[in-house]
Amino acid sequence: MAYAPDLQSLNSRPLPEWYDAAKFGIFIHWGVFSIPAFAPQLGSISDAFKLEYDRAVAMVPYTEWYANAIKVPGTPSAKFHEEHYGNAPYENFKEPFLEGLKQWDPAQWAEAFRDAGARYVVLVTKHHDGFCLWPSEVPHPHRQGWDSSRDIVGELAAAVRAVGMRFGVYYSGGIDWTFNPEPLRTIADFIGSVPGGDYPRYAMAQTRELIERYEPSVLWNDISWPTGLDELLPLFADYYNAVPDGVVNDRWPHANWGTKVMRTKTGRRIFDLIAKRYIRRNPDALDGMIPPVVPHSDFRTPEYVRFSSIQSKKWEATRGMSYSFGYNRLDRDADYLPSETLLSDFIDGVSKGGNLLLNVGPRGEDAQIPQEQLSRLRDFGNWLRRNGEAIYGTRPWSQAEAETADGLSIRFTAKGSEINAIVLGRPAGEELRIRNFNFAGRARRLEDGSPVSLHQEGDDLVLGFTTPLASDFAPVVVMTPEA
Repeated sequence: MAYAPDLQSLNSRPLPEWYDAAKFGIFIHWGVFSIPAFAPQLGSISDAFKLEYDRAVAMVPYTEWYANAIKVPGTPSAKFHEEHYGNAPYENFKEPFLEGLKQWDPAQWAEAFRDAGARYVVLVTKHHDGFCLWPSEVPHPHRQGWDSSRDIVGELAAAVRAVGMRFGVYYSGGIDWTFNPEPLRTIADFIGSVPGGDYPRYAMAQTRELIERYEPSVLWNDISWPTGLDELLPLFADYYNAVPDGVVNDRWPHANWGTKVMRTKTGRRIFDLIAKRYIRRNPDALDGMIPPVVPHSDFRTPEYVRFSSIQSKKWEATRGMSYSFGYNRLDRDADYLPSETLLSDFIDGVSKGGNLLLNVGPRGEDAQIPQEQLSRLRDFGNWLRRNGEAIYGTRPWSQAEAETADGLSIRFTAKGSEINAIVLGRPAGEELRIRNFNFAGRARRLEDGSPVSLHQEGDDLVLGFTTPLASDFAPVVVMTPEA
C-alpha cells in the first residue's frame, strides 16, 4: 500500500517480517578517520563523560570523532596529531584513504559477513566529519570534493546483495563538522551543534539521493534530524513507497524550539550545569545510551546496552567489538571483547526481542578488516551454523531468562510451538538442572537431534542427555510442550 506523510499512516505500517527474523547485522565504520585511527583508551564513552565532562566529546574512545578531538588543545588526539602529522589539515587524510581503496575487495567483505551469519549490512555513508563514501551529486556549499570518486556505497551494496544479504545505509543527519566546525567539548556543545542555515536542505537532498540511488533496506540516521517534523514525514512516506520493505531507526529527533535554545551559549551553559550535577549523583545513568522516543520509527537503537526484560517494541543493539566503532590503531586483541561475551550479549538480546548490529572497523591504509575482528566474526558464524535455528525467525517466549543449579544463565526463544533453551556458558555432563522452572513435554538437543529427558524435581526441571554435553559454548535444547 502507499503511505501518506502523516503519523497515522506511517505508524499503521507493520514491521517488515524480514527485519524481525534477521536478528544479526553488520555495521561498518570506515572513512578518512580510519587513516589516523586514533582515540584515547580511557574506557567507554560513558567513562569519558563521567571522568572528563568539560572536554568529554574530545576524549571519547570513538576514532570516528577524531576531526573534532584534534581541535581541542591538550587532548591526547591533539597531541598525537601534532606529533605524527604536524597539525596538517584533517582534509589531508582523504587521499591516503582513496589510495587504500586500491586494495579493497567488497566481495571478500560480503563473503566474510555472510559466513559470520549476518543477514544485513549497514554502511556508514557519511559520518560527523561530512566525508561521503559515494560520488554525491548534491553540491557541498562549504567544501567542494569532500566525497569519494569511487562509489563505495554502490559497490558494497552490490556485493552484499549478491550473496543474499540486505543492504542499509547510515547517515549522520544531526552532526556535520563541515557545516559547524566549532570545537565540541561537552554534551551541550554536541547537542547544540546541529547545523542550521543551508545544512537541512543539504542533508535532505543527500538522504533522498541515497534512497533513490541505492534503495537501502535500512535507513539508519544518527544523532538527530535538522528539519522540522513537517519535512521529515514526507521523507519517511517517500522512502516506504520506494522501498516497501524498508525500515527506519529511531534517531530522528527533529528540530524544534529546544534546538534553538541549545544553539545559544546560555542554553548550553545551563544544560551543562544540570548534566554535571546529575552525573555526579547518578554515575550509572550514562552506562550505555538509549535514544529518546520519537514520533515514528520501526525500531529502537540502544548503544552498548542490555535490557533486563522483553521489550514490546522492536529494537537493535548496536556496539563495537571494542570501545570504538572506527578502527583504533591502539587496540590489541585484549581490547576487544571475547567472542563468547559478544555472543552472550547477542543471544540475550534476541531473547528479549532485539537484533544485534555488530560493528567492524576496517583499516584505512589498506581497506582490510583487522584479524582480531575477523576472528570474532568467524566465531559467530561457527556458532550460528550449528544453532541458528534457535535464533533466526524466532520470537521472545513468555519468559526470557532462567538459571541452572551451577549458576549458568539460560535464555529462551520461541518458534512455532517449540521453545529453545540456550545455555550461556559451557555446561558438561549428562544432566542439567534449571532452577525454579516448570515444564512438561519432550525435548531434543538442537545440534545433533538426540533426545533429552525431562523430569520435575520439586521446583526444578532436570534435563538428562543421552550424549553428554561436551563443554561446547551455548548449547541449545529444543523443548516442545505437551499438547
